Amino acid sequence: MINDILKDSKTRMEKSVEALKGQLSKIRTGRAHPSLLDGIQVSYYGANTPLRQVANVSVEDARTLTISVFDKTLIQAVEKAILQSDLGLNPMSAGTTIRVPLPPLTEERRRDLVKVVRNEAEGARVAVRNIRRDANADLKTLLKDKEIGEDDERKAAEEVQKLTDAFVKKVDEVLADKEKELMEV
Repeated sequence: MINDILKDSKTRMEKSVEALKGQLSKIRTGRAHPSLLDGIQVSYYGANTPLRQVANVSVEDARTLTISVFDKTLIQAVEKAILQSDLGLNPMSAGTTIRVPLPPLTEERRRDLVKVVRNEAEGARVAVRNIRRDANADLKTLLKDKEIGEDDERKAAEEVQKLTDAFVKKVDEVLADKEKELMEV
């Protein structure tokens, strides 16, 4: 039972760190990366469809993304979706492909993005701590139901704390990498 609680906690904490990485990948740095456009939805026959399902996104050079739309009638809709996103990008169509140049980031914008990144990381830390709280509550329930002894509960709580510390450290490492990437000129 204790092992199940620990395994479940570890899995949930890993998911929290992965979710943080996913969120941070959408935050634009100076370099072009196809994942920047992952959150964009295109109106395709009346339904909102992820951009990746209607087009191929690739990197042309360090500051330009190239989008090859599968259905040529969608070029206008894809451009409109990119313009309406809050990424501050200005797509240019060239026949069947769309080029999206990434403007260089200003120092002020970089600092704003660092604040956003730190906020996301704090959210991930809170999620990890909430998982710790849930695990400890489950352990207390087992103790109350007399399914485990006090020593087992204490040892398991220490294990949960070690897991929590390890995953908070991982969150901090992901944050440090993203901050470094953002402040690179």
